[in-house]
Amino acid sequence: MGDIQGREKKIWLAGGCFWVVEAYFGRIKGVVATSVGYANGRGDNPSYEEISFSGHVETVEVSYDPEIVSLEKLLIYFFRIIDPTVRNRQGPDTGTQYRTGIYYKDESDLAVIQKVVSREQEKYHHPIVTEVMPLQNYHLAEEYHQNYLEKNPGGYCHIDLSNLPAEESSVDLSQYEKPSPDVIRKKLSPLQYRVTQEDDTEPPFANEYYDNYQRGIYVDVVTGEPLFASTDKYESGCGWPSFTKPITDGVIREALDRSHGMLRTEVRSRAGDSHLGHVFTDGPREKGGLRYCINSAALKFIPLEKMDAEGYGQFVPLVK
Repeated sequence: MGDIQGREKKIWLAGGCFWVVEAYFGRIKGVVATSVGYANGRGDNPSYEEISFSGHVETVEVSYDPEIVSLEKLLIYFFRIIDPTVRNRQGPDTGTQYRTGIYYKDESDLAVIQKVVSREQEKYHHPIVTEVMPLQNYHLAEEYHQNYLEKNPGGYCHIDLSNLPAEESSVDLSQYEKPSPDVIRKKLSPLQYRVTQEDDTEPPFANEYYDNYQRGIYVDVVTGEPLFASTDKYESGCGWPSFTKPITDGVIREALDRSHGMLRTEVRSRAGDSHLGHVFTDGPREKGGLRYCINSAALKFIPLEKMDAEGYGQFVPLVK
């Protein structure tokens, strides 16, 4: 427990009735504690009866282990349960205390929040009105409200808790060590080396996997770390393999790319630090709106019928 406490982080989320929002986040893997309270209003220690005119908002304090669930992933989950284009209302509840908001203390969180909000905005015609602000104050709500739906399973709930994210197969980083530079050079073809180690790009429509639609998974050609599943691959017309999301959270790292006079988001593998390609926000809206545009030369395809034999059996349910 000491290790978890040492790396624990917090974010404060307002999404309407806090009973439901707390129940939702309390069920997500990596969330280690929750509480409900009143945030960013006037006066100290407000009561539930006072918040409609004190400016406080019903808020959930989410404590989480960033090694298990990232802030970005928590915010993606958050936007699944709110309408961010509606001001001062969620579900049937209306009033300023039911406005939506993301409140932070750690300044480094702001860039992550802004990135997720920007991506979410691509899904809506109307502007997102969810507040993004530093946490000014947070007062615990009365004990009656804490873990309300755990104590009252049949209580009021304005969202469907079946929308909880399904558990994803995790990837153990220790299984996929990056080889030495000499081994990498001997292992890879010249094109694979240029792409993964020198950030090069292969030609569109003249690469191994852009039109491959067999069932299976795509792994880092350098380390074998699982990166993408065939079920998330789609035809984008760009000439490179395109995916709507990684196989699981954490296997992809992002970096700002200013090369070639452009501003793009580069994606790299976690274990091997291989250059993979870039992620764009013009993907299928119904699947999150992202397009991971990946070089075939950075990937190795493991067909479904060989996944067990090659040690990837835990991912078979994802591609069947």
